[in-house]
Amino acid sequence: MAADPTTGGGGAAGRSPEDEVAESFFRAAPPLRDRDRVAGDLAAFVARHAGNGGGGGGGGRLAGVVCVTSGGTTVPLEQRCVRYIDNFSSGQRGAASTEYFLKAGYAVIFIYRRGSKQPYCRFLPEDSFVDLFELGEESDIQVPESHAAVVKTAIRNYRKAIDEGLLLKLPFTTIFEYLQLLQMVGTAMNCLGHQGMFYLAAAVSDFYVPWESMAKHKIESASGPLNMQLNQVPKMLFILRKQWAPSAFCVSFKLETDPDILLQKAEAALRKYGMNVVVANELANYKDVVVMVTSNGRTTVRRPSKEDDVEEQLIDLLVEMHSEHIMQLNQDHQTCTS
Repeated sequence: MAADPTTGGGGAAGRSPEDEVAESFFRAAPPLRDRDRVAGDLAAFVARHAGNGGGGGGGGRLAGVVCVTSGGTTVPLEQRCVRYIDNFSSGQRGAASTEYFLKAGYAVIFIYRRGSKQPYCRFLPEDSFVDLFELGEESDIQVPESHAAVVKTAIRNYRKAIDEGLLLKLPFTTIFEYLQLLQMVGTAMNCLGHQGMFYLAAAVSDFYVPWESMAKHKIESASGPLNMQLNQVPKMLFILRKQWAPSAFCVSFKLETDPDILLQKAEAALRKYGMNVVVANELANYKDVVVMVTSNGRTTVRRPSKEDDVEEQLIDLLVEMHSEHIMQLNQDHQTCTS
């Protein structure tokens, strides 16, 4: 039976209410811009790295292919959008994690919010791009000595990742764009099996305005208070695990402002969506400490100092877990076939 282009799954057998809600969302969503180009780039990237994973990253072989999502989604309030609801995230975690995944020998598909933090650019000036440059005596453009080392490192590492074909960047702004990209990446990575990993650090909107219910033009402020019905965004983690890439190693994030409910919610998400790991982080200290929740318990990860990234220790542990996961599955497969 041919795959359903809406869900990426295979036909109507075993359909659930979640499937119906997801299909309805995608049918009503505005089409992704440059969808054909994105699909071609994805297919070429995955094909290049398929079968090149050894689960350990040694000997020139990839440790795996990881999809890192980063930044926050927006919810448009008008089809010709002037106003929108935003979701807090600078993209710092996703950008930093991408650097450490590349360092660990992974190829990375980086789904990121336009204007958010980028890999290898986290330490460049935020206020103005022109702060990186100055004019020399003959009006030639130079990088001032104060930024030279950082800029050289950023350019060297970024160019290496791009030139070696290890980094594919896919931008989004709205919740509609983000979920369509996640669907496309999920179905494209399905062929990678256990070599694939999803590291879902993006802050995804919980509520949205359906496209067909949206005002076509700017909402008039003179009409008085704005009353608007928001629908719940479909829980695509369930669909990702069930249909798009069921064999991938999946890591999701749970952010809360109330520490009393954080770990309980993380454990509930682990069970509900079948994640391999849920990373729990509290808004007040998310840069300093996270808790990895798995079926085997909890592991607290802290950054050693203000000069370090908590993501470095986090990615080291996840890479180790992914490698062990692949080896265990390979051993189980050999046992079954022997």
